[in-house]
Amino acid sequence: MANSKQSQTRRLKMSERAQQQLALHFPDVPETLLWRRKSNDGFTTVPRPLPIAMQAIDETSKGAPAGHALFCLWARAPDNPLVVVENPTTFAAETGFTGERATDTWRKRMRRLRELGFIRTKPGPSGEFHFILLLNPNIAVELMRREGQVQDGLYGRFIERVADVGAAGDWTTYQEALEAAEKVAAAKSKALDGVVKSKKGAK
Repeated sequence: MANSKQSQTRRLKMSERAQQQLALHFPDVPETLLWRRKSNDGFTTVPRPLPIAMQAIDETSKGAPAGHALFCLWARAPDNPLVVVENPTTFAAETGFTGERATDTWRKRMRRLRELGFIRTKPGPSGEFHFILLLNPNIAVELMRREGQVQDGLYGRFIERVADVGAAGDWTTYQEALEAAEKVAAAKSKALDGVVKSKKGAK
């Protein structure tokens, strides 16, 4: 399993190789036709395994695929996991929904993403989904797998991709944090029980 430093080194090498291949195969394409993160404005950061997560979502949402709706949320994120939805109609249109029921359809997709563990939401001035918190899709897919919602073939590609981008430790980190929180909660509960018993004994 590659650590973050190894992954960064690998990404750098991949970028250098890609630049060499670009110069070899597309030497006549002007730079102005290319989109580069370091020189062009209007970008955000997305998890590389996101396309596979989108496929997992769609496979469990037959008739109402919500994968593209998740991508649109990530495209709107300001390099921060919190997305503020000032105008649901705009988000619905960007997701591809038009007509009188566009916003209602978009809200249904948001509910599905919330059910699957890809987002958390809070209401606000624009309605039920004014505040949307984007959760780690790598964790969400793992949780779906444990619920039997991701088929073997797709899961195999997922774990391969996650390892390839150096994100294989996300699940372990999540589990460790969960276990630590459970221990703290258990300790507080035990301490509270002790206080209650002590008060009863003093009567």
